[in-house]
Amino acid sequence: MGPGRLQAAPRVPFSRVSPTEADSAVRLDKWLWAVRIFKSRSLATDACRAGSVRVNEQPAKPSRDVHAGETVTVRQGLMLRTLGVLALPRGRVGAKLVPAYCADRTPPEEFEKVRLHRVQQFLAREKGSGRPTKRDRRLLDRFFVE
Repeated sequence: MGPGRLQAAPRVPFSRVSPTEADSAVRLDKWLWAVRIFKSRSLATDACRAGSVRVNEQPAKPSRDVHAGETVTVRQGLMLRTLGVLALPRGRVGAKLVPAYCADRTPPEEFEKVRLHRVQQFLAREKGSGRPTKRDRRLLDRFFVE
């Protein structure tokens, strides 16, 4: 290289930060997005503003700082998910790494409630649609046998 030319900094390979090296506080909406509770950070922000997210049984704004050891409760449709904050990631983590940052303490009854609602939606018929046809009965039989 000739004089006057700047030399580029050497590239350092990117590596994931371990849970113990993470910062001491992260925004709530960013944590919910990072541990894959919501697909986007804006969805997490909207849920916080709508009052669907609580931290330690208190309503929480999206900008609230989350610390390790706190309990986050999220209403997602019919299900009320209870999550324990174990660590704070710097960015979105892969699905396999989520258990290092988040403990799912949701009771099994909540998952059962969602499953039952899904079955009821399948069995629901529009009012005035009459009796099930032969095809409808076969589909219902196939659903209950499998």
